[in-house]
Amino acid sequence: MIGFFSVILLGGLLLSGCQKRAEQPSGKILEVKVAEVKVEDVPSRMNFIGTLSSNFDAVIQPRVNGFLSSKQYSNGMPVRKGDLLFTIDPSQLSTTQYSAEAALESARANLSEARSNYERAVPLAGIAAISRSQLDQYTAQYKAAEAAVRSAEQQLASARMEVGYTELRSPIDGIVGSAAAHVGDYVGPGTQFNVLTTISNIDTVSVDLAIPMTRYLLLAADRAPIYDNEGLLSDIRLTLADGTLYPYEGSYSYTQKDVTSTMGTIVVSVSFPNPHRALKPGQFARVSARVGKPRREVVVPQEAVRQLQNISLVWVVGSDNTVHPVQVLPGMAFEGLWCIDRGLREGDRVVVDGVQKLHEGMKVNPQTK
Repeated sequence: MIGFFSVILLGGLLLSGCQKRAEQPSGKILEVKVAEVKVEDVPSRMNFIGTLSSNFDAVIQPRVNGFLSSKQYSNGMPVRKGDLLFTIDPSQLSTTQYSAEAALESARANLSEARSNYERAVPLAGIAAISRSQLDQYTAQYKAAEAAVRSAEQQLASARMEVGYTELRSPIDGIVGSAAAHVGDYVGPGTQFNVLTTISNIDTVSVDLAIPMTRYLLLAADRAPIYDNEGLLSDIRLTLADGTLYPYEGSYSYTQKDVTSTMGTIVVSVSFPNPHRALKPGQFARVSARVGKPRREVVVPQEAVRQLQNISLVWVVGSDNTVHPVQVLPGMAFEGLWCIDRGLREGDRVVVDGVQKLHEGMKVNPQTK
């Protein structure tokens, strides 16, 4: 159907041109700007739409149970590694620590007594004042006392560690989210508040680019293996929602391990530096990138191509300096040029300025642009 309308519209254009040609005055020949059709190496550029995500997230989970006694940050604000975020009431755990300290002191006292008994028993056994079995008994008591001290020391270290867990600090630099619990809530493993908040590192932000598998195989036919696409993308640029071009260029991160079954696409993740924290996770983004190696393409200036409904036309200047319209099939745009997939050949001359006054078979005075 498109081809049928194309013939009708093009035929109408030719008929109108014939009518105007009869009316053309025999005076000055119209001067037009022309450009020569060229074949150039053009990089294949693709556009993508996605959302930004953080570099990585750190989930803040309490390791001990207790009542939340304070929250030390403002929601959505930057935090630094080591900053205090929450405190849990340490009262119960402190009691456990005090008990462990007392148990250690008792074990050390027992060790001191066992050591003294053993040291007295050794010379007595040497002169047969005590039996060998009695010396073995004092030796065993001494070793058991040493082991009891080591066990008490470990219990105390564990108790102190748990008390230290009542202070929750940021493990990374990033933006902290809102708190899931409020002061006074019972938090910790096994409670409804086993996660308190999340910190997002946004030193860099990422966006996933989905490339149709058929297009990928065409552009990366000589690349192997398929999971390593370092160098496939270049000149990766980010355009924000308001049309602003982000000043920092993106870079390839990795290729996701699976091809999506629903869309048949291979997903490549790219990242952008975010030194001034101008970007936030969840932000809408338009990304463009050169994909694969440059291809040989027939190109013309974009102003040479005229759009009439679903038809694209260019005015070609013949060897006798007469013009006639040619229907073309444009491909992608590149730096002010149209790639023409069908309709033109290298060396053709096309009109780039003054096309509004042209009609079929009109004589022109072509001036190279």
